[in-house]
Amino acid sequence: MASTTQLALSATMAAFLLAVALWLRRIGGWRTYGPTTTGGAAGSYGDSSGETAGETAKPGGLARWLTTVDHKDIGLLYGTFAVLAFAWGGIAVVIMRLELVTQTSTLIGASTYNVLLTTHGITMLFLFGTPILAAFANYLVPLLIDADDMAFPRINAIAFWLLPPAALLIWGGVLLGPFVEGIAGAQTSWTMYPPMSIESSIQGTPGGTPNPGADLMMLGLHLSGLSATMGAINFVATIFTERGEDVGWHNLDIFSWTVLVQSGIILFAFPLLGSAILMLLADRNLGTVFFQMEGGGPILWQHLFWFFGHPEVYVLVLPPMGIVSYVLPKFTGRKLFGFKYVVYSTLAIGVLSFGVWAHHMFASGMDPRLESAFMAVSLAIALPSAVKVFNWITTLVNGRIRTTAPLLFCVGFVFNFIIGGVTGVFEAAIPVDQVLHETYHVVGHFHYVIMGAIAFAIFAAIYYWFPLVTGRMYQRRLAKWHFWITMVGTNVTFFPMVLLGYGGMPRRYATYDLPVGPAGHFADLHAAATVGVLILTAGQLVFLWNFVTSWLEGPRVDDDPWDLDDEPTVAREYRWFRERRETASDGGSETASDGGSASAPVTAGEDADPAAGADEKRVPEDD
Repeated sequence: MASTTQLALSATMAAFLLAVALWLRRIGGWRTYGPTTTGGAAGSYGDSSGETAGETAKPGGLARWLTTVDHKDIGLLYGTFAVLAFAWGGIAVVIMRLELVTQTSTLIGASTYNVLLTTHGITMLFLFGTPILAAFANYLVPLLIDADDMAFPRINAIAFWLLPPAALLIWGGVLLGPFVEGIAGAQTSWTMYPPMSIESSIQGTPGGTPNPGADLMMLGLHLSGLSATMGAINFVATIFTERGEDVGWHNLDIFSWTVLVQSGIILFAFPLLGSAILMLLADRNLGTVFFQMEGGGPILWQHLFWFFGHPEVYVLVLPPMGIVSYVLPKFTGRKLFGFKYVVYSTLAIGVLSFGVWAHHMFASGMDPRLESAFMAVSLAIALPSAVKVFNWITTLVNGRIRTTAPLLFCVGFVFNFIIGGVTGVFEAAIPVDQVLHETYHVVGHFHYVIMGAIAFAIFAAIYYWFPLVTGRMYQRRLAKWHFWITMVGTNVTFFPMVLLGYGGMPRRYATYDLPVGPAGHFADLHAAATVGVLILTAGQLVFLWNFVTSWLEGPRVDDDPWDLDDEPTVAREYRWFRERRETASDGGSETASDGGSASAPVTAGEDADPAAGADEKRVPEDD
């Protein structure tokens, strides 16, 4: 029978939720979000009560952000959330690298190191990587396909609002540890391998006090998977059913193609992760044996986890590939070389991604015949990525290059992705992987793809679409400083990790004071990697300063901030940007960071006529 305290707590929470629901009900217009069709005003919002064109039913202040279902507002919410998660993940890794400067644990100790290792991995993959891509997709896909909004706007909002509680659960052990006895941050690593994850304790060792922080982390991870799945359903429905009349599969932009394939991967991969997490939680709390030796065994977890885990890599990398394929041609004076082959390679990656998971398990004792099959598919999936790299480089060759910040980050993406891809091909070969498995070579390879490639594409997107979202231009010189500092920091950080792997340095160790082995060699390379992290941190501070000050005080842009009307590829979203500004100048009320959807479609997406609808423009200063 529930205690009086528990009943009082439940009653209080129910009353609070009821009060919130009543408050939301009173906010005018939140139930009836939708673009008006009266008056011909592009992007105006209203409700069925007959608001006039150019007026908006959006509430102001905090209520707007708590109740919005506008795809652009939700995109900004995703972006803000992802940047905050990136900040926490970055702080965690800086502390970890400072710990590794010396061979012995002198700063935080092994247990805290393991906590930071776990939260860093999960934060960057699930609270930064997936949400930041959802931010761009939410804001841009409806504009690029000439849709009014997402197919299910309210589900879109729900998908985002699942993320803040997911983050609090994932970080719950870390946040509550200093204040609540008997709880600490999870120390399972992001892969959560049994039996360690089943027996996870506050001390991080079997036999200690069970750690509720690990359960909170798993529940938060499950909740973030639900969010991603809901978003994926929405993107698939939107791209299939909400395209404008002049947007067909033949001229669908490459970014929307990659978002579509990414969403398909999510629909097949994330539900499996959710099921596996529930089984793991049952083993921890209900005495089941899904992943115990007397049941399915720890290897079952590895199969289930990596069937999700490796497609997750392509969930993270495909939209950045789409960003580079979309942005890079804008500053080369050429169309993307081999557009349809880039689309075919994207589809091939989506299919092949589900046939490579066991290359993470070459050291687990699988049947060698199965290992050979997974090695063959793992090597084969490098081909579609190589097709993209060839197309990007060929697009640059003989192009009219404009060295803007977006182009620099696209080129940096290609450079780092080649290094990350080549090191991955080595690890896909069974004999090599047997030597390099669980060494820093894996860390270097993975981070060349995640930070060296994906993050670079995200920065390219931020700089390219910054005028679209804010109506202002950033400080171009600072943007280039950001690129060069980040490029140097990335390679100074992660290339020593590749060398550490060849030297045999195991990953996930807080100390490397070993009686045998090249300890001095390890110390020098770890020191170099730590210097690289500090350089990277300085670069991101430059970006943050530039981003915030430019958003608030940057010079306002004209209708064609990138001078795209003279390029062979015309951007549909910047056409929308121009039309919105024209509507505002005619008496509409939309601002640079608010508004509706495209109302005058461009007929050919990537192959649009550059002269169609050309307007008076400004030639931007040389970047």
